[in-house]
Order: sequence, then structure tokens, then C-alpha cells
Amino acid sequence: MRVLLVAAFVAVAVATSSLTNHHQQFVDARVPYTATKESFTSWMQAHNKLYGTPEVLAERFEIWKDNLAYVLSYNAKVTTHWLGMNSLADLTHEEYKKTYLGLKLNTKAHARAPTPFRYANAEVPAAVDWRTKGAVTPVKNQGQCGSCWSFSTTGSVEGINAIVTGKLQSGSEQELVDCDKASGDQGCNGGLMDNAFGFIKSNGGLTLESTYPYTAADGTCKKDLLSHHELTIDGFEDVPKDDESALQKAVAHQPVSVAIEADQRSFQMYSGGVLTATDCGEQLDHGVLAVGYGTDAASGLDFWIVKNSWGASWGEQGYIRLERNFKSPSHAGMCGIASAASYPTLGPQPPASPSSPISPPGAPPVDPTPVGPTKCSESASCPSGQTCCCKRTIIGICVEHACCPLPAAVCCKNEDYCCPADHPVCNVAKKTCDASNGLSSVAISVKEPAIKINLRVNKNE
Repeated sequence: MRVLLVAAFVAVAVATSSLTNHHQQFVDARVPYTATKESFTSWMQAHNKLYGTPEVLAERFEIWKDNLAYVLSYNAKVTTHWLGMNSLADLTHEEYKKTYLGLKLNTKAHARAPTPFRYANAEVPAAVDWRTKGAVTPVKNQGQCGSCWSFSTTGSVEGINAIVTGKLQSGSEQELVDCDKASGDQGCNGGLMDNAFGFIKSNGGLTLESTYPYTAADGTCKKDLLSHHELTIDGFEDVPKDDESALQKAVAHQPVSVAIEADQRSFQMYSGGVLTATDCGEQLDHGVLAVGYGTDAASGLDFWIVKNSWGASWGEQGYIRLERNFKSPSHAGMCGIASAASYPTLGPQPPASPSSPISPPGAPPVDPTPVGPTKCSESASCPSGQTCCCKRTIIGICVEHACCPLPAAVCCKNEDYCCPADHPVCNVAKKTCDASNGLSSVAISVKEPAIKINLRVNKNE
């Protein structure tokens, strides 16, 4: 008999002290937990966590308490940033590093001659945020698959295409995971953004996520979809190594793929602020996307705006701000952000001045937040941020679509259910979605009917 573990604990409100320090108040708002079973249950409910057995529950509780002690101790010592009990708080530090980091530097690729740098003489504004200019898709979730490199790649390809065409579309990470093998990329076992740029260029383009959805697992390449070239690039260029000034020039003109070191516990539990962690070194192991920069009004610290791929429940709604103009002997920047940055190219000249809108002349302004309905077929679509699934097939052809109310979701095969990318194993019998390593489960989601598109026919034609 399945044990309903969540009901074993009773959630209680945790009183917080009245504090005068604004930073400390914000920390308490992000960590309203004590080392009790009731508090753990509250966290489980907040992050939709389920565990299969009492033994696993007890094990995760002990790990969670250890992370809570670390978070509270850390926050008492720093003022520029803070940690919190995010969705990764039930993982040991070793589990976190093994599961979520997947950058693999290719020595051969980085030994090649330096590429041209088209922004060498560019002027830059004091602050840039490509999220407000319609060049950044909503935060995605790689799940328990070391595919960070593919998300960093699609993010920069999505950005340059939006800047040049005025149309923001979500690219397929799964196509890169499944099909980009010859370059040395290894799917969920890691890869490199430069390799992926080369694959997209040689393939003639990249398929959209709605056509080739993400599964958070290695799969067989769907070669029939490789000719769907909705997003294209001409090539790619590397930002001069260990030069934050050069990186600023590049980011002023487009989102840029960057490699960082993210294996520290402070990164795992990051919740907000400008990260100035002294333990964040230059051993690059994670691919992310630099989408802007600015200066924090409260602390006066310069920062980079970095989009991660661990869902919106991590960090600042899926983002982290890393200290900019960080002084180090190597000049690699905080967490090595300036060590191995690169960007795709589309067109011979810089696509736009840093302060200009990205829409072509005469076009309506681009809305930076919604990406519009997700198109399933010519006759069906799903609301923005949802995933198209096939509900019914006939001889391998989808004849009826459904919508999963989750972004980048896994569609359970031949069922009315779907799962989030970080818990991709469909357990329909138990109505749960399980993590790939079997350590945790969340409640399964139910697909909803797709929106029918009325196809109007002109009788005069």
C-alpha cells in the first residue's frame, strides 16, 4: 500500500522576529523555516515534493536540515547576497554537482585561433537588460540532465534571432541533446556551447521547442525534424578571454553564452542579491546566459544578469546576479564568467545599437514577457508557457493535441498526463512524476484540451 507521506506531517506557520535590518528581513522572508518536520512539510508543499518511502523521506529530511543550517549560518555572514531553501535544498552538495552541472570544455575547440570580435570598438550604455527588449524567452528547467550547455546555446540563438527579425521563438534543447554528437557533445552527460553553435550552423538551423519538445533525458535523434530551420545563425565568435570589458561590449548588443564555475554550495542555495562569493572560482562546469548588466543601487556593486536553466523557483526567479568588474589576478571575473564567452552571429554587422529597440522599422514593439501561444499544428495551439502534447495518434500521426500546464514538460505516452522536466518519469499508476534518480516525486499534471484554431477559407479563391 502506498504511504501518503505528506499527510504524516502537519504544516504550521513559523513566526519570524521583527528585525530592523532590511537585508535580514528579506532573508527571513526567503527562509521561513526551522529544523522541524512541520517546517519541512511546508517546504515540500511549496515545491510540490513527494518521496516514495518513509526511509527516503527521513533521509531527505536530514539533508534538508543540513542545508538549512548552512543557509542560516551563511546569511549571518554576508550582506551583498543571500541563500534560501529553494527546490534543490533536499540534495546533498555531491548530488547537486553530479546532477545539474554539465559543461565539458573541449581542449581542441579552445585551442583554435581567436575568432574576430565584431564589438571591439563598440560603445556601451551603463546598463542593459535584454529581457525588457523582447530577446529572452521565459526561464526553462533542464531537470536532472546535464544539458546546461544546450540551454545556454538556445538562449543566445533565440536572442540574436529576436534582435534581427523582431520575433522571439523558443529553440529546441532536445534536438541538441539528441542530435549534436559528432562535435563531442554528450547530451545529458555534458557539452559545450561552441560545439552546439557549430552543429546549428552546419545543420542549417535549429528546430523550435514546440516541434521538438524537451524530455530531460537522452533520446534518439529525430532526423526528420532536422530540416525544420526556424532559428538560424551564420556562425559564432568568441569574446576575448578574461576581459570583462569585452564581455560588456558583447552583452550590450546581444545575449551571450558564458561558462562559469557553479559547483559551490553557495551557488546551489543562491536566492538573491549580487553574488560576491569568495569560493566561486574559475573551474568552469556550467553553461548559462548573460542577458544584461547594471549596478545595484543599495550596495553600489556592478553586476551581470545571468539566466540559469533550473526553473523559476531557483535564485531571482531563475536568474542570478554575479558581481561585475571583479578584481582577480586572472581577470576572469566572478565565477570565471569572462573565461569562455561566445555568441552566435546573424548578419555581417552588429544587429542593433545597445539602446535601440529590436523591432524592425515600422514593426510594432516587441512584448518582452509573453512569447504568444504555443502552436501545436495548423489547427491547435496551447497558451503561452504551456507544452503541446499529443493526446491521440493514428498510424503514428497526431490527430488530437492537448496542453500540459507546464513549460518544457514531458508528455506521458498515450496518457492524459504530463510531468515537469526535473521529474520526467511518468508513473501513471501512482499519479506521480518521478526524478530520474528515483530520489523524489511530484504530483502528476493533467493535460487540458488544446485551443482550436479556426481556419477560415475564402470562398472567392
